[in-house]
Parts: sequence; structure tokens; C-alpha cells
Amino acid sequence: MVSCALPMAPSAALLDEPRGASASRERSRAVWVSWVGAARKGDHEAFNALHGHFGKLVHAIMISRVPASDASDLVQDVFLLVFQKLGSLEDDQAFPGWLTQLARNQASRHLRDAHPSESLDDAHHQAAPDRSGAPDAKKVLLALQKMPEAYAETLAMRLIEGMTGPEIAERTGLTPGSVRVNLHRGMALLREKLGLAPSEVSSDE
Repeated sequence: MVSCALPMAPSAALLDEPRGASASRERSRAVWVSWVGAARKGDHEAFNALHGHFGKLVHAIMISRVPASDASDLVQDVFLLVFQKLGSLEDDQAFPGWLTQLARNQASRHLRDAHPSESLDDAHHQAAPDRSGAPDAKKVLLALQKMPEAYAETLAMRLIEGMTGPEIAERTGLTPGSVRVNLHRGMALLREKLGLAPSEVSSDE
């Protein structure tokens, strides 16, 4: 069951970075870098720690691309690939980008080769803009799946997975500024697609 909280207030509330967040990100990064090295050597506890730390990131990537009913299984598929391929990663600090690409490739492969339990195109016809109140989770997901990758993934991390801005930056390797831009522009575009506000972005999305 996927739920999300779409804030109707200005999206600046999503962008605040607590004092000391930068130092916290660096400490967290040092920890997961050590997990990557240990997991490569066969440490199952370190691998499980990586799964726990980055699981929401991978799920957000999946949920922004595939039907919700398929996302959890695909997350497990991605971490199986991580287990199999981690030895090929040369730079431990590059793990977030490497993991993200594995997840995107797995989602694309699934959409190309499998038979998702729900057709996105068919479901899209049920997701017309609703001006009567806050949209439900299904409409938000369908709107996300029609958005540019950077906005869709970052919004899924924030709205669906409940990750904070600093957590998104730390796990993705994006700068805090890039996270803020993705959330701000993404929220404006999402509201537009859901019919919740006048257009605030250019037509060439």
C-alpha cells in the first residue's frame, strides 16, 4: 500500500536544511562507504546495512517508473544485482550513483520485457485533474511517472518515502542545492499536472 503526503502549502517547507546537516551528511557518508568495502569482502551485516540505508532510494526510483504493485519486488532484484556486481565497483564513494543507475536500468528492463500488473497508459485515463480537493496517492504516482526523471525521483523520495532534503542529498550524492531545485520545480510541475494550481513552468518540460 503506497501513501504519500502532497503538501498544499508553498514547497519551501520541503527545502529547509537543519543546522549541522552538512556535518551529519559527511558522518553518514563515511559510515556507508565503510559498509561498501566490507560488503565487497562478503560481510553480510554490512550488505544488510546498505540495503536498509539505501532501500528507500531504490524504492523511490521504482515507484516513479513502474506500477506500485511491482516496485517492492524490483527493489529486491536490484539489491541482488548489487550483491552480484559489487566487486566491479572501483570507487566505494561512487556507490550511490552506481546503485541509482542499476535501479533505473532494472526499471527500464522490467517495463520493456515484463507485463506490469497495471498499464500506465490505461490508468492515466483515470487520472484527470481533480480540483475538488487533495489528490489520492494513485493520481500523484501517475503524475510523477509522466514527469522528468530528476523531479520525479526526488519528489518520490520526499513525498512517498518521507526522506528529508539532507537525507536525499546524502543518499543520492546530489548537492543540497540541486535537491532544493528539484523539489521546488518538481512541486510546481506536479501541482500543475494535478490541476491544483495555474501553470508555473514553461511548456518545454
